[in-house]
Order: sequence, then C-alpha cells, then structure tokens
Amino acid sequence: MIPLDVFGSESVAADLLQQVRWRDGVTCPRCRSDRTVRNGSYGHFQRYLCKDCDRTFNDKTGTIFAHSKIALRRWLFSIYAFLRFNTSLRQLQCEIDVTHKTMHRRIERFANALDAPSLDLVGPVEIDEVYVNAGKKGRERDQESRSRGLSTRGRGSYDGDKPPVFILADRGTGQRYVIPAKAADESTIRLLLADRKEESLTVYTDGFRAYEPLEVDDAFDREYVVHGDGEYADEEVHVNTCESLASLTRRWLSPHRGISKDKLTQYLRAFQLRRELLRKPGRDALKHAVRATL
Repeated sequence: MIPLDVFGSESVAADLLQQVRWRDGVTCPRCRSDRTVRNGSYGHFQRYLCKDCDRTFNDKTGTIFAHSKIALRRWLFSIYAFLRFNTSLRQLQCEIDVTHKTMHRRIERFANALDAPSLDLVGPVEIDEVYVNAGKKGRERDQESRSRGLSTRGRGSYDGDKPPVFILADRGTGQRYVIPAKAADESTIRLLLADRKEESLTVYTDGFRAYEPLEVDDAFDREYVVHGDGEYADEEVHVNTCESLASLTRRWLSPHRGISKDKLTQYLRAFQLRRELLRKPGRDALKHAVRATL
C-alpha cells in the first residue's frame, strides 16, 4: 500500500525519518558521541544538543535532506515514485512543482548516496553481459550528435557510447548484481568473481570468448551454453536469470531517454535498490530506501 499519509504530512514524514535514522539511538553526526539530549525543535524536526562537542543538530543534519528548501514529504514522494514506479524526472518535476534542474540534482544526490553492492559469492554463479546506450548526455559535445540510425549492432564499447553492464546471479544466496564496466574482458570478469567464499567457484556463462580463460583456472569450474549454436539451457547450465534481469535493466533505463555514462553507475545502483524493494509493502519500502542513503 502506498504510504499516502507520509506524502501528505510533513510531521509524519519527519517522524518516519526520525525512526529510520535513530533506530540504534541518537548520535552526534559530527563527533559520533551518544551523549545527546533533546534541545527544542527545528520546524517539524527534533533538535538535539551534543554534550561532548556542545553543538546542536537535527534529524536532517548530515543527510541528503539537509539544507533543502523542498519539503521532506515531497522528497520522500520523489524517491518512492522514482524507485517503485520508475517515474521519469520530467514527470516528477510536474508532480512536486519544481524545476527540472532541481529535480535532477535531488535525484542525483540520492543516487550518489547509495553504496556500491558488496559481492560475496557462494555459487553457483551465472554471469552475462548486456550493452546499454550511454553517451555524453548533459555534457558539452565536441562534435555533432550522431544519428541513432547509424548505431552499430552487436557488442559495444565504453568509448563507443555503448558500455557493458555485467549481470551476476548467485544461485547460492539468491542475490542479483548489476555492475557497469569499461570493458568486457578477462580482467574485469576476474575482478567481479574475486570475492567468493569457496576456493573453486562454479560459473555458468554463454559462449563469449572473454570467459574462456576461466576453463583452465583451478579457481573456477566453468560450464557454458553456446547461443550461436541454438543452445540456451542444458539442465542447470544456463544464464536465463541474467538475461531476464538484463531485460529489466534496459526497461529501467528506457524512461530516462538516454543516460550519461558518467551517471550510469548511480542509475544502476538505484535499480539494484529497486529490486530490494520489490516485495516490501509501501511504508517498509520507503524506510528501506531512506536507510540506504544514511
């Protein structure tokens, strides 16, 4: 259920932020001391005094919501709609009545606050790559825009504005990872598979030649299917989970009408967070999203 009460009341939104931020107790964001006392209010937000550094702070201090002229309830609505419904920034601009520049900066600030996914692979692991359109959007160009009709087919490259994005599906834990890269080569693949619990990791791939060196490495047990030969699954050997997630990744990027490759990482981290919210009810999903930025 959509938490409409949070989006309709600044005091309810402030209470939600307070619950999420201080779930383990109030600590000073400057000196990290827990010797704090309540010290009046700052609008709808509780203010505190730190007895160690003798400075005051409130529930928003040190968060992405600090020093923002936009009401917190609108902030939370934007984050929820962006993640849950993949709403475009243009539409969010209309919904909360701010300029597109302001909306873009706020969503960018939110995405920048998200941590990179921490890989701890158990295995077996599926790995596949997808190539997405990501160029120089939002930056000065040193040449005329290229025609979309002249885009090359097949595997792309970072320099060719079609960077690779690796999809990893850990069958042991059920975790899914979406990680952009500058190259789809052996060194990148080894780096992605480095954080594993077992000395020998079972890896399922397609026939892409960048995965071939894994076959002669004792650290990996590679099994694969060759799509070019019409082979897509051999019992448990397949990368269908990755291909399904790759399709959802393209759909996530589509409403934003082209992503700058400088910002691709942030948009994919937001997509990763969106997947974590998938089965959570509205208020729990919103709390999880706020917690991810703290």
